[in-house]
Amino acid sequence: MMKGRKAIITGVSKGIGLETVNLLLAEGVTVAGWGRTKPELAHENFHFVKVDVSKYEEVLAAYRQTVDLIGEDIHILINNAGYGVMGSIEEMSVEDWKGMFDVNVHGLMYCTKSVVPAMKRMDEGHIINVVSLAGLNGLKNMSGYVATKHAVTGFGHSMMLELRDWGIKVTNVYPGSVNTNFFDDIAAIEANENMMRPQDIAQAIVNVINTHPNLLTGDIELRPLRPKGKPQR
Repeated sequence: MMKGRKAIITGVSKGIGLETVNLLLAEGVTVAGWGRTKPELAHENFHFVKVDVSKYEEVLAAYRQTVDLIGEDIHILINNAGYGVMGSIEEMSVEDWKGMFDVNVHGLMYCTKSVVPAMKRMDEGHIINVVSLAGLNGLKNMSGYVATKHAVTGFGHSMMLELRDWGIKVTNVYPGSVNTNFFDDIAAIEANENMMRPQDIAQAIVNVINTHPNLLTGDIELRPLRPKGKPQR
């Protein structure tokens, strides 16, 4: 079902983004990978586009470059770029707060805005927002990150209602803890083997893209089975 399709994925340097690129390439999809750092990946159907999604002018330029590389008929957008900063509200800097909103929310909107007109002309498309369970719940000392992810939840739900009549699917994916570099800058939490693997999140994303054209999956929650490991009995 996916061979010959074209996709844009943001945040492709590592983790969930890179794993999703690899799975889509294996499915025969041509992928434009957007990010600030080029991954160590060589494939005839992979095209890296350097961009900081928090800057609207760079997103516009990245989209134009992508169209030049693979054409305007982009069938899939995966909004994966994002980051979090931990800290109590009185300790969190205004710069960190604004930075998370610029990438996690504004950047996601910029990327979505860029692909929707062509998707409407094609009368098809699939936009996937990699959110987080933080988009559904509160987290102590993560108020800034949680606020951005709640914003993405509302944006995705609204876009689903806005775009479904144009044949465009919008899916929010809510992973729990994933063993990635996300936790490198969060001192209170250390990535570990009890967390989900990034390739599992990537597989769930590919699975939802690969559904029947008339099936719209709005939300997917993904959680580790035993987040604290197997209990001692």
